Amino acid sequence: MRMILRLMTAALMAAAAGVARADIVLGVAGPMSGPNAAYGEQYRVGVETAIQRINANGGVLGQKLSVSVGDDVSDPKQGVSVANKFVADGVHYVVGHYNSGVTIPASEIYAENGVLFVTPTATNPMVTERGLWDAFRACGRDDQQGIIAAKFVLERFAGKKVAIVDDKSTAGKGLADEMAKAYNSGGGKEVLREEINPGEKDYSALVAKIKESGADLVYYGGQHTEAGLIVRQMHDQGVKTVLMGGDGISNSEFGAIGG
Repeated sequence: MRMILRLMTAALMAAAAGVARADIVLGVAGPMSGPNAAYGEQYRVGVETAIQRINANGGVLGQKLSVSVGDDVSDPKQGVSVANKFVADGVHYVVGHYNSGVTIPASEIYAENGVLFVTPTATNPMVTERGLWDAFRACGRDDQQGIIAAKFVLERFAGKKVAIVDDKSTAGKGLADEMAKAYNSGGGKEVLREEINPGEKDYSALVAKIKESGADLVYYGGQHTEAGLIVRQMHDQGVKTVLMGGDGISNSEFGAIGG
């Protein structure tokens, strides 16, 4: 988050000179409610904490920073609504969004209306591959994460059976596809390739397929809620398969859900 605010501050310093207003408003966009709300909360708290420190040191060229929070609920349509509201409110700098599938359509609004944005977590390559002037990211891309994950699995699970699962989302499927591509290029071949519908509570059918495949490892592209449920339900069915995932499961709630 510190690097994100440095990028924003550089842009703000260039724009703040000659701008007469009480505050420079930063938009923070992410899932403030819904199943991924824990990440939206991290966004909000991180930005607010950084802004407090910047303001305590005099702000940017003598102007204070303030925050406008937009809840996209991890939904692309809502993300576009948040982006349009930021534009209407005169917000020119945004930290967000969380999901790649939300960031990509929202970024079109930002690019057309002079809004600079930095996403801390949207990993799909197309977030930045489209050549938008205003798009920045502060995280690794799916094609980078996938290669690293495949290398780890090929080394640490050599000769073991591997299943690959994703949640059909832009980021989740993108990550799983990149991992599968690198895994296959390295000589591996998954014993199972499946997709799930996020938001469901019962993944017993998937667990049964994992059990039947004899997989020693499941590589999962998706979010922590579904990953936790899959782990719990594997345990309940006596399946001892290890689950490995990307940054979508890097949340303490994953452990709580998975037990």
